[in-house]
Amino acid sequence: MKRWAGLAAAALVVVAALIFWTAGSGAENFGENVVRDLATTSPAPPSPTVPSVAVQQGLPAVRVPVRPVRLSVPAIGLRASVVPTGVDDKGEFFVPPSVDEVGWYRFGPGLGETAGSVVIGGHVDDAESGPGAFYRLRDLTGGDPISVTGEDGSTRDFRVVAKEQVPKKGLDLTPYFSTGGSVRLTLFTCGGQFDGAARSYVDNIIVTAVPA
Repeated sequence: MKRWAGLAAAALVVVAALIFWTAGSGAENFGENVVRDLATTSPAPPSPTVPSVAVQQGLPAVRVPVRPVRLSVPAIGLRASVVPTGVDDKGEFFVPPSVDEVGWYRFGPGLGETAGSVVIGGHVDDAESGPGAFYRLRDLTGGDPISVTGEDGSTRDFRVVAKEQVPKKGLDLTPYFSTGGSVRLTLFTCGGQFDGAARSYVDNIIVTAVPA
């Protein structure tokens, strides 16, 4: 019995190692300059169809963002529920615990905004649950379509313009989380080598898409 338990534990380690190794392969950067340009490009004039609340006591109208509820990426066979999220106790982006769900950064722009980055993050994998919703994010290429459905039932279509694998350490997140610049969709997950001591990947895989 002890021998079989030992073999089972060893098998789990091998499977986990294969998952972690695979997550770091296949990512070829493109469009890095596009990301920076989008973050600094002036947005188009506001659309009159964007919902807002009434102006009261001379205060400017407050925009009401449309919450994303579903993400679809046909090129990698992805359909995932989107839930609102924020930051953890370390001040870092909080990814939903379930590997099948992805999280929308609710402190940034929502759908229907006329400027800024709509940020959605998800797990690449988990040692116990296996591949996550963003397991194949690294496989996307330029022009791949992405659709995001809002809580109002409308669908916004995007196309991929950039994919980057960048070290987490020292990464400037400003271009990716900025509320200014052109409207864009930013998808985050982990990648690169797995740091066993820290129980975390050393890189981020970041995909940027613009309205189609």
